[in-house]
Amino acid sequence: MPGTLNQSYSETFCVYPILNHRDLAFYQMMLFGKISQQLCGLKKLPWSCDCRYFWGWLNAVFNKVDYERIKDVGPDRAASEWLLRCGAMVRYHGQERWQKDYNHLPTGPLDKYKIQAIDATDSCIMSIGFDYMEGLQHVEKIRLCKCHYIEDDCLEKLGKLENLQKSVLEMEIISCGNVTDKGIIALYHLRNLKYLLLSDLPGVREKENLIRAFKTALPSLELKLDLK
Repeated sequence: MPGTLNQSYSETFCVYPILNHRDLAFYQMMLFGKISQQLCGLKKLPWSCDCRYFWGWLNAVFNKVDYERIKDVGPDRAASEWLLRCGAMVRYHGQERWQKDYNHLPTGPLDKYKIQAIDATDSCIMSIGFDYMEGLQHVEKIRLCKCHYIEDDCLEKLGKLENLQKSVLEMEIISCGNVTDKGIIALYHLRNLKYLLLSDLPGVREKENLIRAFKTALPSLELKLDLK
């Protein structure tokens, strides 16, 4: 484990002690995680519309996929960092506690912690970051709630990922205003899906068509709808 930094200097001026490349990368990731958490908190404040472009740019930075990072630490660790950086939470197999603090992600063997559940409530995850999910093989539950950047192409990408097609058992999509029937119907590719909750989705309008489509494609699916 790397040595302890002087917190006031390291956080304020980004000054690092003399470290090898791996330790330096560790500290940089921790610092970025701390900054991203603070900014995610700021986004909940009533900012004016003039800030919309800034937050869009910032969220795109948070979602940019670092393929080298995936190679270095493995898909589950890299995806965990991405999700927590964007304000989401993860839970690992064999654990009851949700991981929500970027700087307290568990350390240890890279293959020890496998993501079992994702709760993206109020997060800024968006389509460009979904490549982080490609290598995840153990995700059973995904909750997308009040995700302003979740659109149809996100769900279409998710439905095309072979590992998720096998592993995902439960999904909840709630209050995601940019999701329409097109995105929801793409979830039929998740062939082992047992439970799907759709609530407060104003863009979903063909409720009866969805019921028929899922009944045909996934006859054992429990589909719960709370749509107007």
